[in-house]
Amino acid sequence: MRVFLAGIMQGSHLGNLVHDQGYREALRRLLIAHWPEAEVYDPFARHATSVDYGLDQARTVFEGHVAMCQRADLVVAFVPEASMGTGIEMWEAARHGRAVVAITPLVHNWVVLLTARAIYPDREAFAAALAAGDIDRLLPAC
Repeated sequence: MRVFLAGIMQGSHLGNLVHDQGYREALRRLLIAHWPEAEVYDPFARHATSVDYGLDQARTVFEGHVAMCQRADLVVAFVPEASMGTGIEMWEAARHGRAVVAITPLVHNWVVLLTARAIYPDREAFAAALAAGDIDRLLPAC
């Protein structure tokens, strides 16, 4: 099983700043505990200095991540506030028939509503749904 861990990085920062990325490790641990054999890809873990990339490298990395979302079994999107990159990843995953789960308070946002098979208001609600098997039911039978 391939899981892509999408989520806010730059958000609406005007400079080369990144939001706190501590959520990524917490979500990765939850996912691995539930699916020990899963391949959980965290784009920030591989590209922690991406805000300093030039345009060519940024394009290559971003297009590669979008392609990964198009092939993932599950995209888990953490969006505590609007995130353009995460929105594109969610859109492309859903457009290619992939399961998208959003962890967000943005329950009226069209991109969230049109792409996510399930929306959880916070990490605790997501963790409870994962433990209850709710996320498993969103995935195609293997």
